[in-house]
Amino acid sequence: MRLDKFLKISRVIKRRTVAASAADAGRVLVNGRVAKPGHQVKTGDEILIEFGNSSLKIRVKELRENIRKDEVDTLYEVID
Repeated sequence: MRLDKFLKISRVIKRRTVAASAADAGRVLVNGRVAKPGHQVKTGDEILIEFGNSSLKIRVKELRENIRKDEVDTLYEVID
């Protein structure tokens, strides 16, 4: 699954275009490397997202195309 799509479906970032622009700006790292919006995310990948002065580090637990709002926490776990 594409990185920008995963960030949108998991509701980490609200819109796919915002997720894509964050990745293009170099603020999203997958396994320690800067990733483009089309990077293929796999189960077990660690994603670091920099939001201004703060950052969020998550580990991908599951990949699903469609998910209900109350099941979103099954897709990832917060590391830091």
